[in-house]
Amino acid sequence: MAGGIAPVAGALLCALLWAVGVATGDDPGGSPAPGTFGRVYRGAVNISAERVYAFAYSSEPGQVDAVRVYVNSSSENLRYPVLFVVRQQKGVLSWQVPLIFRGLYQRTYSYQEVSRTLCPSEPAPETGRSDQIIFVDVASMAPFNIAYELLVTRLQNFQLETNQPFNFTASPSQPQYFLYKFPQDVDSVIIKVVSDAVYPCSVVSVQDIVCPVYDLDHNVEFNGVYQSMTKQAAITVQKKDFPGEQFFVVFVIKPEDYACGGSMPSSLPGKFNRTWNLQRTKSLQVTIVPSIKKSVYVQAMFFSFLSFLSFYLGSVVVAFVHYIRVRRKASAGRLSPGDGSGMMTSSHPITASTPEGSSYGAIDESSSSGGHQLSSPGCRPPAGSDTDSSVEEESDFDTMPEIESDKNVIRTKVFLYLSDLSRKDRRIVSKKYKIYFWNIITIAVFYALPVIQLVITYQTVVNVTGNQDICYYNFLCAHPLGVLSAFNNILSNVGHMLLGFLFLLIVLRRDILHRRAMEMKDIYTLDYGIPKHFGLFYAMGIALMMEGVLSACYHVCPNYSNFQFDTSFMYMIAGLCMLKLYQTRHPDINASAYSAYASFAVVISLAVLGVVFGKNDMWFWVISAMIHVLASLALSTQIYYMGRFKMDGPDSDMGIFRRAAMVLYTDCIQQCSRPMYMDRMVLLIVGNLVNWSLAIFGLVYRPRDFASYILGIFICNLLLYLAFYIIMKLRSSEKLLPIPLFCIVATAVVWAAALYFFFQTLSSWEETPAESREKNRPCILLGFFDDHDVWHFLSAAALFFSFLVLLTLDDDLDVVRRDKIPVF
Repeated sequence: MAGGIAPVAGALLCALLWAVGVATGDDPGGSPAPGTFGRVYRGAVNISAERVYAFAYSSEPGQVDAVRVYVNSSSENLRYPVLFVVRQQKGVLSWQVPLIFRGLYQRTYSYQEVSRTLCPSEPAPETGRSDQIIFVDVASMAPFNIAYELLVTRLQNFQLETNQPFNFTASPSQPQYFLYKFPQDVDSVIIKVVSDAVYPCSVVSVQDIVCPVYDLDHNVEFNGVYQSMTKQAAITVQKKDFPGEQFFVVFVIKPEDYACGGSMPSSLPGKFNRTWNLQRTKSLQVTIVPSIKKSVYVQAMFFSFLSFLSFYLGSVVVAFVHYIRVRRKASAGRLSPGDGSGMMTSSHPITASTPEGSSYGAIDESSSSGGHQLSSPGCRPPAGSDTDSSVEEESDFDTMPEIESDKNVIRTKVFLYLSDLSRKDRRIVSKKYKIYFWNIITIAVFYALPVIQLVITYQTVVNVTGNQDICYYNFLCAHPLGVLSAFNNILSNVGHMLLGFLFLLIVLRRDILHRRAMEMKDIYTLDYGIPKHFGLFYAMGIALMMEGVLSACYHVCPNYSNFQFDTSFMYMIAGLCMLKLYQTRHPDINASAYSAYASFAVVISLAVLGVVFGKNDMWFWVISAMIHVLASLALSTQIYYMGRFKMDGPDSDMGIFRRAAMVLYTDCIQQCSRPMYMDRMVLLIVGNLVNWSLAIFGLVYRPRDFASYILGIFICNLLLYLAFYIIMKLRSSEKLLPIPLFCIVATAVVWAAALYFFFQTLSSWEETPAESREKNRPCILLGFFDDHDVWHFLSAAALFFSFLVLLTLDDDLDVVRRDKIPVF
């Protein structure tokens, strides 16, 4: 009954207002005419004649009513538009027809049909109805009549319901917005918007319950949180951000598609303008679903930490089993130098042995015994002593010209053994490799601090402006926590930090056991197995931890500008692994920490330049390809000649070219049938072919993700060298013990699984934010982690196993004399 009385009361009120205007002598044309919802009013206005309509209605207790006004004018006269002003109890809304939108390069788009939703009235009190009245003024400054149409309706589906899809259409001149109220038991929701059509480009905005509502292209970014959209958008909204526990969801269609990666109209003459505007209508579906509860956050944290703490448990078990085995062998008196227990029953001088046919460059036993040419055993410091000496730190490692000459003779041997390349004093070489560790800590601190500051600034800008196009999240699985928009992407990097620290502990244990063994053995036992230098391993552990830190920083706000944060320490990890692999059998001639990190700095600088110039500049790709090829050739020369091919000295000017010609003639023409160092030649030929192919690929295709392209080059070279090393190891009749064999298999399996999830692209900063959101997918693990988070988990484990491969690969050689271990 009440519902039938309310329209009658509203009509009587409007009639009364109109009658008052007539009684006072006012012009009926400017007095409010009673209006009826759902009726189309047609009329004409000019400079001396305007129209005013009054629409009255009543709201039921607790109900929120919304009114939509539709207007149309056939006039395209931009000089004399029709002006519409809507007056409400607490606000005024106005617009003109034709409605003008401005695009890129000052393009203009005009619309004759406009419809707007008025800011809804406050809910009526629970005690009774609330009467509302709306005045619609229609006017124009034109000296002639301009026809118009007016339609005012009450919206039936203004409030969105949880888990119930709602379909509607919108256009640039006919935006839409709806109300949503949080249920009592829901603290966070995800607004999911989908469309079958890519274009027209649209914007989804979440705004507080404040009038006016910003629902046009030029002002939608003034308030709230917003995203651009093509086919898909998702915004996570938390109840704590809205004191009234309700908000508006606003949908705006942009007049151009440029912001979403679409093409622009070539020209806009009259008829084409109308055709273009008619195509700007888009069908949308919005669904609001509850987000995860706080208990899921707790479960995800427990899962993340317990998963990687299980690696600690496994390491403790392996260490305990090794300890039991060592104790049993010790009780049986069967310890060998490779047992790591420090108990040696006898020691014998090392005698050099060279295969038949390797007499070229051969030397006697006394000069090939590692480290014995500097001092006699009787006057040498204890094996485990690492006492500092200004002479050791400030002088070159080879202090006498005779040793330099002797070194060059040794490295020309066709068959090299580890004793030939481990002649320098162990203490000095260990200090050389410890510089890797201290330098990477310094680099990490100075690199990470500004990165952290920058990403905090990024996150602050996102939170303050509400512009969610700044960061390329997977919005369908972005769970906020505090000020962080995607906490799950940050939490999933904890594996790199935990496993990096575990690797440091494992290396520290080996280092301590080795030091104890050196303190208890006599001097000649130093010549068994691979020389134990742990500085590079410590640097690798720090690099793994920093990769987790910087990857987490990148995922605070992933975008095109800061992707280098996620890859910088990946370059270092790949480079350090290659250096460690080479150092294993070339301890005396490996690169110094300063030159290695300087090379990494050059690579990172090149990656930064690639971000700036790598999109379309052909000259940049030509220069980078030339640098790549020349660096490959220079490095190949140094590896092939064991560091004896120098660019300095008396032949540093034009004489270097004469030397190069002589080497080319000697090794490539006179001995074309068989190179002097066949194994090295095969590796370097394959390596150069791979690198030249990668350089040509970059030059031809010019991938936009230059940082990943550089990383791919590093990984390809690392895999190639590791495969060569393992093949040569098996070819030399060396064994793979159970632990390194298990690590190799685990590395291959885990890397394969990790790469599968890595290539499940969930976003891409190579595209516009709207196009990137088309790739967004829901969570796949615990309702909290997405595919990229799983990549973080698996890649951390894969890197950890990869490090263990390098750490344990040559454990079988601990009982083999160095003059029996081949160099390759």
